[in-house]
Amino acid sequence: MKIDQRIAPIRAIWSDVDGVLTSGGITYDNQGIETKTFHVRDGLGIKLWQKAGYHIGIITARSSHIVKIRMNELGVETVRQGAKNKLEVAQKLVAETGISLAEICYIGDDLSDLPLLSNVGLAATVADGVQEVKDACQLVTQAKGGEGAVRELVETILKSQQHWGELLQAYTK
Repeated sequence: MKIDQRIAPIRAIWSDVDGVLTSGGITYDNQGIETKTFHVRDGLGIKLWQKAGYHIGIITARSSHIVKIRMNELGVETVRQGAKNKLEVAQKLVAETGISLAEICYIGDDLSDLPLLSNVGLAATVADGVQEVKDACQLVTQAKGGEGAVRELVETILKSQQHWGELLQAYTK
């Protein structure tokens, strides 16, 4: 199946966090508080995706307060942390949201993402994702994790679906 055929039905992007929305590094300060760095372009990409009327969600194996803060800031309501089996979590979300797996693009970067990537309509990874994940995906971003990869994914899908031009008008007037 061609990439445009896989993109056409996509109504939701669900994303991993560490290694996709961040570089994958986990930093602790002297008090043991975890910090993460999120790229601002990913944030705007998420907002553009929402503005287009689509669903965005997070499914991540780790749990981090900073993820909750950043996703609240972006208005992302579907956030599932501590997901040991991401496919099971996604299947529950399908029941909750009414969005089928065929309408979902999932972006991940490591082995724990493989079961979910193998069951969605469009499987995506970042430029520095592990090779086994790259082999399982139909789309590999040019950007590395934490460097605007989700924004790139959003643009790719919206351009293919012919929605990018209308969203871009808000910034070109």
